Amino acid sequence: MNRRLFSTALLAGAAAWLVPSRGMAQTSPPVKARNVVLLHGLFADGSCWSEVIPRLQAAGLNVTSVQNPLTTLPDAVAAAQRVLARQDGPTVLVGHSFSGMIVTEAGVHPNVSALVYVVARAPDAGEDYTALAKTFPTPPASAGIVFDGDEGRLSEAAFLHDFAGDLPAAKAKLLYAVQEPFQKALLTGKTTQAAWRSKPSFYAVSTQDRTINPDLERFMAKRMGAKTIEVKASHLSLISHPGEITRLILEAAGRPA
Repeated sequence: MNRRLFSTALLAGAAAWLVPSRGMAQTSPPVKARNVVLLHGLFADGSCWSEVIPRLQAAGLNVTSVQNPLTTLPDAVAAAQRVLARQDGPTVLVGHSFSGMIVTEAGVHPNVSALVYVVARAPDAGEDYTALAKTFPTPPASAGIVFDGDEGRLSEAAFLHDFAGDLPAAKAKLLYAVQEPFQKALLTGKTTQAAWRSKPSFYAVSTQDRTINPDLERFMAKRMGAKTIEVKASHLSLISHPGEITRLILEAAGRPA
């Protein structure tokens, strides 16, 4: 190899090293899954998937909605891992909002065949998600978080307007009444691995999200190389647009929508 060719190869190698590797959504189609495990985020519980669950069950999938402990990230990851260990065969792991942190960490489990992020956090291994989020304009809902000591929740005004803004008022008020408080320590956790670097990944952006900045969602989806859809919805697209979210999960499960 002459000097010019050697220099060109060296530069190409350096450039490839500088570009972060992406997930496998574009290069490795998911296998046909038998199971779906659903994870909820802050200000909610497992029932937030109630509009999606019957649709997935009608498609012949075994579905489990985990009641995540909103205490610490390791606690939440351990709860997800216990459920994943019980699955028989390939499993799609789906996370909404904060639980994208759990998907990113627990998604390396061998039973997981694909990952679905629904307006969800998708950090890299060891990344400070709070610092990443601050590089985008702060969404309105952040101002509505209130604490009683170490226990946090959304104020009623923020919940109804910024979190569940496209739901009927009666439905939004019902969800507000049953919101699950979280512990402040949960927000300090960092992932130690990024499952999206090795598993086919899918992402649903909400274009009218006032809880996570939609441009941050687009950034995370693009970075992981995820198959991405955009839904004209609030942060609760899984409730206001369950058909579109279900179709994305079915695609991740290798099933016809």
